[in-house]
Amino acid sequence: MTVVPLGDQAVLAYFPDETAAIHFATAVRSAATLWLQDIVPAYASVGIFFDADMIRTGDVIKWLTEFLTSTEDGSTSPSPQHSAINLRTFRVPVCYEMQSDMARVCEHTGISVDEVIRLHTSTEFTVYAIGFAPGFPYLGYLPPELCGVGRLPSPRLRVEPGSVGLTGRQTGIYPLPRPGGWNLIGRTPRVIVDVAAGFFPLRVGDRVRFERIDERQFRDQEGERLIS
Repeated sequence: MTVVPLGDQAVLAYFPDETAAIHFATAVRSAATLWLQDIVPAYASVGIFFDADMIRTGDVIKWLTEFLTSTEDGSTSPSPQHSAINLRTFRVPVCYEMQSDMARVCEHTGISVDEVIRLHTSTEFTVYAIGFAPGFPYLGYLPPELCGVGRLPSPRLRVEPGSVGLTGRQTGIYPLPRPGGWNLIGRTPRVIVDVAAGFFPLRVGDRVRFERIDERQFRDQEGERLIS
């Protein structure tokens, strides 16, 4: 672990891989120290935000280093409650007939529509980061056959909520109407973000599996909230 200051009220810890970062974030959160204000894991890094009136940056770095050592030797571990948070699996229904970039994905990958859908629905993805828009989950990683598809040459001015896209090694779900340049291959009828209600079900560390539905099923489920 490498830790560097991030302003005067946070530090950023870097890890060898995503799994190590998620496990460490879960363990630190479970420790529930009084000075801890927030933990924000993203891929192989973890942002630790603290109350600067209660602790200094150097002391936070010292505490994190000692905590990592105690976690590695088994004397400290995440509580069952917090471990469970990071093991949740969400099943996300997707209608793959409702978007327009499937042909582009097929052309780039050299595989059929059905094979794209089969690969996308047979992979269990991990939420590695939340960002870009409130609640947007960055999900990794795509199977090799689907990797490498670039972003659109020009972003769309509006992507509809629930749109499922992919680019590079990642897939994701647009939670709100936003501009976007990912290749759209489907759309979920489920609500994955309600800002006004404070509804943000997906967290870093959660698992996501996509399930194929048809347009009738899409209409039947439209507007329902995503549940694990």
